[in-house]
Amino acid sequence: MSHFKMRLRLGLILLVSPLFFILIGLASVSFAQPISSQFQSVEPSQEQLRWHHERNGVRGLILAPMQLKQKRRCLVVFATPNGNTLEQTLGCRVSEKLDWRFDIQHVAAQIRWLRNHDTTTDYIVAVVQSPQLSWPEFRRTTPDSNRWIANFVESLKMEVSANEVVLACHSGGGSFLWGWMNAYEELPEEVHRLLFLDANYSFSVEEGHDRKLHQWLSRSKENVLVVVAYDDREIQLNGKKVVGSDGGTYRATERMVQSLSGKIHLDESDDGEVHHWLGLDGQIRLMVHQNPENKILHTALVGEMNGLAVGLSLSNKGSPAEHRLKGPRVYDEWIQADPFLDPRISSAKMDTSVEGKQLKLQLPARSLDAETGSQFCERVAKLDGKSRELETVKSILSGNVPSISRTMVGIRVDMIGKENRPHQAIYYVTRDYMAIGSDEDYVRFPLTPRSAIQICDRLECEMITEKVSDDIYSAADCRLDPIPLTADRDQVSAFVAHNKAIEARIQDTGQFSLIVGIKKDIVMTNRIKEKTHRVAIYGWHYRDGRVIQPIYVGHVDWYVDYSHGLRLMSNQMRIDGVDWKVRDVLSHNEYNELLSREGTIDVAEIRSLSKW
Repeated sequence: MSHFKMRLRLGLILLVSPLFFILIGLASVSFAQPISSQFQSVEPSQEQLRWHHERNGVRGLILAPMQLKQKRRCLVVFATPNGNTLEQTLGCRVSEKLDWRFDIQHVAAQIRWLRNHDTTTDYIVAVVQSPQLSWPEFRRTTPDSNRWIANFVESLKMEVSANEVVLACHSGGGSFLWGWMNAYEELPEEVHRLLFLDANYSFSVEEGHDRKLHQWLSRSKENVLVVVAYDDREIQLNGKKVVGSDGGTYRATERMVQSLSGKIHLDESDDGEVHHWLGLDGQIRLMVHQNPENKILHTALVGEMNGLAVGLSLSNKGSPAEHRLKGPRVYDEWIQADPFLDPRISSAKMDTSVEGKQLKLQLPARSLDAETGSQFCERVAKLDGKSRELETVKSILSGNVPSISRTMVGIRVDMIGKENRPHQAIYYVTRDYMAIGSDEDYVRFPLTPRSAIQICDRLECEMITEKVSDDIYSAADCRLDPIPLTADRDQVSAFVAHNKAIEARIQDTGQFSLIVGIKKDIVMTNRIKEKTHRVAIYGWHYRDGRVIQPIYVGHVDWYVDYSHGLRLMSNQMRIDGVDWKVRDVLSHNEYNELLSREGTIDVAEIRSLSKW
């Protein structure tokens, strides 16, 4: 090579090299960027997350590593068990202030362990929760729920640009997976692993589950079915058998073995207390703990015995002995200190300004000879429902209302609007539910939508929305657990008994400005369009933010019971220091998000559909 050519090549190398390293640097930086602008960074775990709030009430949390470095990107969709929130399912360190359910599954920690165990793949987890805290109930009450579940999984996959998907579940979360499976004639190729953690109750030959699984397993050697169960046939709780004669996951696994073994050879083996069925060189792994001490292992399988970590890390190349279903927990160092906080539940704050403390309903002063709550209840208990309702409205509008029902507090909420512009709003709600009587003797009294609207019109107020109900919960300084009753729910005697139970709890709380957890809210919702002339109810929050009652429009609009409560919202509010009417905000294309999760709400239309 000539001296000139050597100098030319050296010059090109020197010219190109900085560009090369700049490009490499940019590529490295891009891996550390959020998946999208809707993801937020999480410290100190070096993760990014995004909350999902679907219109049907489903909540989800996507948790991903901040640095996505691998070509292989796997999304694990985990369906919550019955009775657990997604925050509890993700888990955190235990404390006296937290429910024991935060220490069961530890999905977040087990996923972090998996990332450390398998560095060839970027693992992203999406924990999904139904509004009823029961996926079987969600499928039963949601039209075309199977197709919705399938579409939801596909949208999550596309959102994080995953190459493959794992569907995992515990307990009633199995219904989510069966619903997904029922939506297809042939299971989609991008799903490479199905993991049932004591969750395969509803395996059904009649619904074609065996045929679909066989086709799916035969299509690719990368597809893996893992089932973790235990012998639950004789377990007891309080001296009674928990599982019926044909129920439980032990019998469900037997049905799966019987059905699949007709098409696929399954080898059996024992590893300590766990019995294995292995097929297709490890593509099928059914594991049943023999439970010699006859314990309830339903939750222990998932967390204490590392069931999720085992089920996700099992290779279809190795033997079952490589990963054993037992303790101690392998993921302890990856458990976070505090629970995740849903911003839609936890971001609202009470306004402590002078204006926020002094607003009152425009009611007459209470007459000195007005009935006490006890006297009013004794009188109207003998009336029919319509007459009782008329007397209730008359009493409230005459001013026979205690101070807790006539004074209001401000709630501050934030949103990010168009062009990432932040907005802050303040709206005003009554401290407590509408009650009748004096400060010393009052009873919280339920009302129909017709009566609620009549009171709102006279007092320049509105009924609250589902989002406002959650905001109030978040901002409240007095949170009580719900007190359900079962007898005479629609009788005045139940109203009185429930009120006494609430007051007994309040005696231990001291001074407070805003109380929650004691009633279901009568709410404004577009759901009323589904069934007109109905009452829409929502809420009754537990202390951890869960609600007993997702939005429900099943009761006719003349029905009331002890659990219903009317909390009023002033029609005056402020956004970025400017005065607005609540109904104008609800109909605004952008600002409606401050008060609604349903998009715009036409207050006049909803009112026309909510009363006789």
